[in-house]
Amino acid sequence: MNPERFQVVVVGAGLVGAATALALGRQGLRVALVERQVPPLPAAAWDTRIYAISPASRRFLERLGAWSRLDAARVQPVFRMDVAGDTEGALRLDAYTAGVPHLASIIESGRLQHALWQAIVDDGSVTLHCPATIATLAREDDRTRLTLGDGTTLETELVVGADGAASRIRDWAGLAAVTTPYGQSGVVANFACAQPHRGTAFQWFFDGDILAWLPLPGNRMSMVWSTCTSQADELLALTSVALAERVRMAGHDRLGALETLTPAAAFPLRLIRVETPVAPGVALVGDAAHGVHPLAGQGVNLGFGDAEALAEVLAQHRRMPGDLRALQVYARRRAGPVARMQAMTHGLHHLFAEPRAAWLRNAGMTLLDRMPPLKAALVREAIS
Repeated sequence: MNPERFQVVVVGAGLVGAATALALGRQGLRVALVERQVPPLPAAAWDTRIYAISPASRRFLERLGAWSRLDAARVQPVFRMDVAGDTEGALRLDAYTAGVPHLASIIESGRLQHALWQAIVDDGSVTLHCPATIATLAREDDRTRLTLGDGTTLETELVVGADGAASRIRDWAGLAAVTTPYGQSGVVANFACAQPHRGTAFQWFFDGDILAWLPLPGNRMSMVWSTCTSQADELLALTSVALAERVRMAGHDRLGALETLTPAAAFPLRLIRVETPVAPGVALVGDAAHGVHPLAGQGVNLGFGDAEALAEVLAQHRRMPGDLRALQVYARRRAGPVARMQAMTHGLHHLFAEPRAAWLRNAGMTLLDRMPPLKAALVREAIS
């Protein structure tokens, strides 16, 4: 059987993988997307996993034709963010004072996944192999041969690894990753609130923990509580009523009484550093290329930045998309944004985990809050 020939095969159709495949297909490249299972249809219940999509990522998704497929009633703009330290430190970031429409858009993972999938199906520029698994990969000269579980053979100049933090493509390509566990888990759940949030996100730093409340449409919010694994297990074991009360107290009753809407879930937190996300005929995007602490909510935005940058670079090198020199242009373009975000989130995590640094971190937070021009500049940098 003759192989199906492509210029690019994207492995993994999560949010970043789907966006990458669609962006590359839109550039006129012959693209295939390999995924284990078709994304499920969104349920009426609120998705436990949500993302804060930056304005830059939103513009990218709009150009791909995915954003317009979302139900606007399930998207919540964030207009301001109130951050509290573990003593007297406080900081407010406000879209209006920074001269921007909003700081982020809160969207459920499953609904964004479905919108991207439908955009791919309707666009027709990407060949889908789904459900499908990869049995073998072999690099031959300047091409890679992928044999799928059903015996189908694909031949491509470039393999894009969008297969997550435990990336098989990264391991196969020999792109070493250094994983640093934080010894914490992120506990997530959604709640109905007695009081309106008015588009405000809240974040508290205390006892080494980071608690974030992200606004959802209506009087609802989504919680991400980064805490030690033992306390995460305690939170997961609570009844829905007890969990709502624990979260209300931890958040200083900012939104009144809470009612648990979704069961709590948890995921491990870790820093993943990859020396380079490229090799001959291979490029990594999203969690396969990097991992960051979720305290800034920027992990998926970094991934969308990868997808956009890779598409832009390959548009200039569509005749040889697997050429290492072209891929190194992509790697250099993404090195700065990824390194800055990892340094910022890793540094803040350790700063707030160190008891002896309490005065420094809280004084710095309060000082920054009294400098509107600097705050506005930080907001514009974060959303660009």
